[in-house]
Amino acid sequence: MLASFAQHAQAAEAVVAAPHAWRDARQLVLVITDDWNTTTGTLQRFEMRDGHWQAASNPAPISVGRNGAAWGLGLHPAQAQGPQKQEGDGRAPAGVFTLGDAFGYAESIRTAMPYRPMHATSYCIDVPDSPLYNRIIDTRDEGEAAAEGSTEPMRLDLRNEGDPRYREGLVIGHNPGAIPRAGSCIFAHLWRMPGEATAGCTAMASETMDSLLGWLRPDARPVFVLLPRTEYTRLSRDWQLPEAAR
Repeated sequence: MLASFAQHAQAAEAVVAAPHAWRDARQLVLVITDDWNTTTGTLQRFEMRDGHWQAASNPAPISVGRNGAAWGLGLHPAQAQGPQKQEGDGRAPAGVFTLGDAFGYAESIRTAMPYRPMHATSYCIDVPDSPLYNRIIDTRDEGEAAAEGSTEPMRLDLRNEGDPRYREGLVIGHNPGAIPRAGSCIFAHLWRMPGEATAGCTAMASETMDSLLGWLRPDARPVFVLLPRTEYTRLSRDWQLPEAAR
């Protein structure tokens, strides 16, 4: 555990160039769970207006990892207390993260975010020793050997009877330095059924995802925040987070 925390601390120091590295964010997606081991919670959108966070949506139900959440690697300083995210632990990363590309099964969707259509040859590499760890690749570009051992094909519908989970999604910027075994392939995506836990992502209803994708703007430097309620209460003032609905 000490070695694991040291890795997280080093990565956080490399990523955080100044206090509150998300200070320029004008859009914020806030996910709150009851505690570290809870598998469900709420998602609410906020916009910065006149120097204050204002709610841009009502809270919507979501689900997280099958084992709850754990501190991830993102924009926030490393945290010593609480579980630390590891590859395959079934926990969603907690903290403050950038939001990356949108992705999905269709060639295009209605969003201002950069969008990547997924194909039968698209994989997210969750093999810790791979030089492509924590990246979405296409084997037509990288070669089939690049995806060897990966358990994250991005066209789940072609492999599991029309599985809708990756029909629409967003990359959450966890572990941007691709620290081996610190966790990979973290997304916001659809759920198959309400409340179904994930392997470490945040899942939601299609209407929640559609509203999120249609609202996000890259120029607003949006961030994704996931915290258990006790950690949110402890950190929200210092981290200048919006007031969460109860």
